[in-house]
Amino acid sequence: MPRVLVIGSSNTDLVIRASKLPVPGETVLGGAFFTAAGGKGANQAVAAARAGAEVAFIACIGRDDFGEQALLGFQREGIDTQWIVSDPHLASGTAFILVDDRGENSIVVASGANAALLPEHIPAQAYQNAEVCLLQLETPVETVVHAASLATKHETRVVLNPAPAADLPAEIWQHLFLITPNQTEATFLTGIAPTNAQNIAAAAGKLLEKGAQNAIITLGSQGAFLATPNQTLHIPGFEADPIDTTGAGDAFNGALARALSENLSLDAATRFACAAGALAVGKVGAQPAIPTRGQIDALLVNPS
Repeated sequence: MPRVLVIGSSNTDLVIRASKLPVPGETVLGGAFFTAAGGKGANQAVAAARAGAEVAFIACIGRDDFGEQALLGFQREGIDTQWIVSDPHLASGTAFILVDDRGENSIVVASGANAALLPEHIPAQAYQNAEVCLLQLETPVETVVHAASLATKHETRVVLNPAPAADLPAEIWQHLFLITPNQTEATFLTGIAPTNAQNIAAAAGKLLEKGAQNAIITLGSQGAFLATPNQTLHIPGFEADPIDTTGAGDAFNGALARALSENLSLDAATRFACAAGALAVGKVGAQPAIPTRGQIDALLVNPS
């Protein structure tokens, strides 16, 4: 039975690498094009699985080639797909991603079937033996709230990666064992831009005031900031040569869920997740770049 339950989006990424990201009205020539499996939910499910977790994934895909390929990909990763829904009327989700020479990206998502993942698609039995329920915001918010509420009833810890940034209903905060925004999302949720040590701590404290039991603000190459009711701690990042930052946050969250399912402490789990995120920026694409458990462990042992 799965120990990590991931509920969220599945996309096919259509990626163009170019020398620079275009500004409005500009055309940039000379890019290279490829497709890759993506979607925040799918990426995080794959990341948890490659980190060594038993994973079940709940998503909504279309009855098209993209959906069929996504399903086969999950099964190759050993992910339990029995609760994935197939919608006959909507296309599978797609994301159009531009990546520049520095590894920075710009993304537009066509949600498609992801928008049809409804509360009734989340069965209570999916929570049996699940230590962690990992959620994001590329599916309807009411579904996310319902999933979090069910997790609480089944004593499953909820980790919410609030991406992309969106207003959160007040009732969801009581269900959150952990919330994991990046700096942009933390600014949106708290009104505090975490651009220095003082503001990072203030923003994390605001997330706890809202009702989350714990908070981690991810800081890119600088690591992550952990806040609990009893401590605040900066977890340093790992050296990386970024090629493509797409999916790095998903690698972080999936690995984090795996570590929490092993009952690692929050600071140890955060360091494990930082290693996964650092490894993910060294390759092109979202799921293709997600590291394995062996790669994460090797970096933790030899970070230089």
